[in-house]
Amino acid sequence: MAIDDETICNEKFRFSISDTLYKNPINKIIIEIGKSFIGTPYIANSLEAGDEEKLVVNLRALDCVSFYENTLAIARCVKKQKYTFENYKKELEQIRYRNGKIEGYWSRLHYTSDYFFNNQEKGILKIVTPQIAPNDILLKIPTPLDFMTTHRDQYIHLKENKNFVNMLVIEDMISRRRIAYLPKIELKEYESKIESGDILGITTNIKGLDVTHTGIAYRDEKGILKLLHAPNVGQKVKISEQSLSEYLKSNSKFTGLIIARAENL
Repeated sequence: MAIDDETICNEKFRFSISDTLYKNPINKIIIEIGKSFIGTPYIANSLEAGDEEKLVVNLRALDCVSFYENTLAIARCVKKQKYTFENYKKELEQIRYRNGKIEGYWSRLHYTSDYFFNNQEKGILKIVTPQIAPNDILLKIPTPLDFMTTHRDQYIHLKENKNFVNMLVIEDMISRRRIAYLPKIELKEYESKIESGDILGITTNIKGLDVTHTGIAYRDEKGILKLLHAPNVGQKVKISEQSLSEYLKSNSKFTGLIIARAENL
């Protein structure tokens, strides 16, 4: 018999309580919750369900975004010692949607840089890329960010004109920002400032897109910085075998990192 989402959530809470995880800094809690998802299968487009935008909960299978956002939502509940499924869903909605409110497809935070920016405004995350490396090292993500509307056929919900027009407005707003990233060729020089539990957006050279993959920074027992993530179709949540630096080098579409850190509660 398949385990449902509420049961999985409660299991995370039970081990958190038994290990008194709430006493730890939020980044440590993120790592422990993230590791508890290791072995969870990957699912693509996990949030694209139904015609009406609503809170989708799926802890049984994860993509790269739903992995880190569910980890963050549960970790925040643990830190607050609010151990109910309803508390978790409230945190998830607060994190996933612009200003914490479901107001249609466009209110979901689709672009990672926008996700980090809005969650910084809500006091949930802090974009620490500018603290990791000096401004003369950081590069600006090319704009406009318009991948979704220029690839309208790839997004079921953008077939509806209202959703499409609202996404055009959102993309224009995002494109007006200066979004800085740490180039992957500079990572070895500055990776000591990245903390285990930081949330990473892997930037890309794909036109119109800011980030093509996400995950959580993980420093192993030898101090090697790796990536805790939901890799791809047919795979499961895992810690990368390669160092983060080697992982980024292995893909020509990866250009660097935007780094966000959960605010302690």
